[in-house]
Amino acid sequence: MSYEFLVASAIGVLVAGGIFLLLRARTFQVVLGLTLISYAVNLFLFASGRLVIGRPPIWDAVRGGAVSEYTDPLPQALVLTAIVITFGMTAFVVILALRSFLETGSDHVDGDAVPCDRQDGLADGEGERGGGETRL
Repeated sequence: MSYEFLVASAIGVLVAGGIFLLLRARTFQVVLGLTLISYAVNLFLFASGRLVIGRPPIWDAVRGGAVSEYTDPLPQALVLTAIVITFGMTAFVVILALRSFLETGSDHVDGDAVPCDRQDGLADGEGERGGGETRL
C-alpha cells in the first residue's frame, strides 16, 4: 500500500465523518463535523506539497543537494496558519452553541424549542434545584 493511498483514504474518512456529523441535529455534533472537515483540509494542504520523506523543507546548498531535492515549505506554512484559524473558529462556534443552548434550553440546530432528552440528564425536571428555575 502506498503512502499516497493512505493519505487519500484518511482524507476521505475525515470528510465522510465530518459530513455525517454536520447533518446531525445537535450543535455539538455539528461543531465536531466542522472540526473533522478542517482536519481533512489541513491534511490535503499538507499532502499537496509533494509527499516526500527525509528531505529538508528548504534547499540545502551546503550539502550540495540538487534544487529538486527539497520539500515545498509553502503548504507547511499554510497548514500552520489553517490550524490557528481552525482553533479560533472552533472556539467561537462552541461559545455560540453554548449561548444558544442556555437561551433556548435546546441544542438542536433548527431552532425549535425541543425539550432536552433523557440522555442529556435534564428531562423531567432533573436539572431543577429546589423546584424553581435554574439560571446561570
